[in-house]
Amino acid sequence: MRVRVYVEGGGDAASTKSSCREGFRTLFERITSGGDTPKVIASGGRQNAFEDFRDALRDHKEEVILLLVDSERPVNTGASNPWGHLRSNPDCWKKPPKATAKQAHLMVQSMEAWLLADKEALATYYGQRFLANALPRRPNVEDIPKSDLVPALECASRGTQKGKYHKTQHGFALLKLIDPARVGRASDHADRFFGVLKQEARRGENRLP
Repeated sequence: MRVRVYVEGGGDAASTKSSCREGFRTLFERITSGGDTPKVIASGGRQNAFEDFRDALRDHKEEVILLLVDSERPVNTGASNPWGHLRSNPDCWKKPPKATAKQAHLMVQSMEAWLLADKEALATYYGQRFLANALPRRPNVEDIPKSDLVPALECASRGTQKGKYHKTQHGFALLKLIDPARVGRASDHADRFFGVLKQEARRGENRLP
């Protein structure tokens, strides 16, 4: 049974959507460790991701459909109840009738929190003059306000040869480098999502021909 992950990200351009797909796909390959790698659909905006996910529940009934979006703000509903968070303002998304809690997942509070979970990967990518000490030191990256995430990355990378952090130019490339184990230890929601991917990959590996 194929897994399809509808992710927020990539903007409107075909080139950035392609980079987004490739970044997440490479990360997911590291998580599933040789099992069936999920198909990644970069939907652009978060509303588009939700609508694509909802349509896929109807159009791809034989496949496992997952949604991955930024939380945009602190999550007070617990890692096991993402729909409770998405139901509140400003999203006000109603859980589709056939969707389960296992199908919705959050990057808390945005994708950049996952990048901050692996400072070694950041230092490797940016190289000399990267200011790792300028990054937040909270062990739980979900506690870092969304408003602090990008500025912290920009500050730490400003003097490097690659220049200050840019989401489409750097963010998706960094997804290919970060260690899922480190991200999972620093984020309960990421750990939950990675666990679902591993589980579904094993199922795909063991399916009958």
